[in-house]
Amino acid sequence: MRRSIRLAVAIGATVATLSPLTSASAETLDLSYCITCHGANGNGNPAIHAPKIAGMEPWYLKRQLDAFAAGNRGVNPADESGHEMQPVGLRLKEAGITDKAIEFVGTFQATPPAVTVAGDQSRGQALYATCAACHGAKGEGNAALNAPALALRTDWYLVTQLKNFASGVRGGDGADAAAAQMRAIASTLTDASAVNDVVAYINTLR
Repeated sequence: MRRSIRLAVAIGATVATLSPLTSASAETLDLSYCITCHGANGNGNPAIHAPKIAGMEPWYLKRQLDAFAAGNRGVNPADESGHEMQPVGLRLKEAGITDKAIEFVGTFQATPPAVTVAGDQSRGQALYATCAACHGAKGEGNAALNAPALALRTDWYLVTQLKNFASGVRGGDGADAAAAQMRAIASTLTDASAVNDVVAYINTLR
């Protein structure tokens, strides 16, 4: 309940800030509302389950904001964090300031997130071999394959998204080809500990 209240306040403040904006105001826009949820310098806010966005590749951030705006992400009833971002992505698009928001995020000073996920790193390394084909052996990412960097990302968020992909909460409608591909891969992590094991190994790629 407390988390829901905090989220409602934070998202309400964000939407209220975005609502009156137009393309004409983009040049002078204060985009500091991003840190309301994602924390100082965009390094995440675990209290409201907002992941780190500092250091995220601009092309990937744009893909996700566009997906939220288009309704390709954040519309599944089980996607709690997606529901929070979907109206933000839409308002950014309506105001014509998505690129400005991405530029603003690019000014954040990234710091390593806390390690919160434990697992069998040796088993995770073996499972990660499939991931490495797109995301790189060191989790560095590959824009040509629409694969973002995984190293130095928020570990509990990676766990959440892998579970969302596996269950079809994310990528289940097939509207986003990259997300659909991730769903197919995540669905191979069949037992309860496999996701944690993979993410525990990703944590070593720092």
